[in-house]
Amino acid sequence: FPTRRFADLLKSFFKAHPYMGGRDRRWITQLVYHYFRLGQWGKALPVKERIIAGAFLCETAPNDFLAAVKPAWNQQTALPLPDKTALLPAALMPEDIFPLLPELSGEMDANTFAYAMLKQPRLFIRVRNNKLDKVLQLLDKAGTLYEVFANQATVALPNGTSIESIVQEKSWYEIQDASSQQTGELFLPARQQRWWDCCAASGGKSILLKDLQPDVNLLVSDVRRSILENLQQRFAAAGIKHYEAQVADITAENFPASMGGRQFNGIILDAPCSGSGTWGRTPESISFFQKEEIEKYQQLQKRIAKNVIPFLKKGGALIYITCSVFK
Repeated sequence: FPTRRFADLLKSFFKAHPYMGGRDRRWITQLVYHYFRLGQWGKALPVKERIIAGAFLCETAPNDFLAAVKPAWNQQTALPLPDKTALLPAALMPEDIFPLLPELSGEMDANTFAYAMLKQPRLFIRVRNNKLDKVLQLLDKAGTLYEVFANQATVALPNGTSIESIVQEKSWYEIQDASSQQTGELFLPARQQRWWDCCAASGGKSILLKDLQPDVNLLVSDVRRSILENLQQRFAAAGIKHYEAQVADITAENFPASMGGRQFNGIILDAPCSGSGTWGRTPESISFFQKEEIEKYQQLQKRIAKNVIPFLKKGGALIYITCSVFK
């Protein structure tokens, strides 16, 4: 299981059980994710009890599931979390939910972070091409709740919002977490500068860079060809045409030779990491991630940083990013 994304496993499961309707699929998905949000809590309990407890803690309004299996709890779903946990068969401590709390960065409030795992994060979009008014009109028409951030580009929506069906013009927005959008404040690109997104993945940071300054000369690279193919499709939908793409293993000994003498004004290093800052979206990772992997990621990140720095022009900027919460 840890070798495949859980979302992909769910898709395979539903494909093998085509008789399930949309409502069944939504509830199965929710209940399994609720189960994983409990981290290591209640592992000695029967699976059924743990699923019910997860639904009680994570749901905030009465629902058909709890009405059927635990009516007494169903009427108390709106209670504050401390009152809910008092009704559980065993105490719920922060370290039960997130066993790696000692590894968190010192600036973080460990208890707040752990309990945040029980809540599904909102969906965030970054509005592009000065289309905020048009996007908000469509959201109002659809009756969708939203919050516009102070930068007038970041919009928060309820999780599960089908933004694709509401705003059908894909070039008007990008789905991108608020913290990821915020990294763009560090880029400061100028016209005709050379920039390199060296671990580009699906290209979210590169699109942000191009939106800030369309006239940068951009190189995107990733070790996985399939990921770059996805990036190219995303770029096409976003209307981005002028860039260079390269499959590259930055950790390989022969990597520097493949780059020639190229130098960059800016390098975006969105380094491979635990992804622990996004486990609110993938809570299954809490159960399967091993502490030893932190050091493996650390060594990988150091190796990549060491190999890309020689390609940075004097006075240039290395933008180092991870979505890890570990110190």
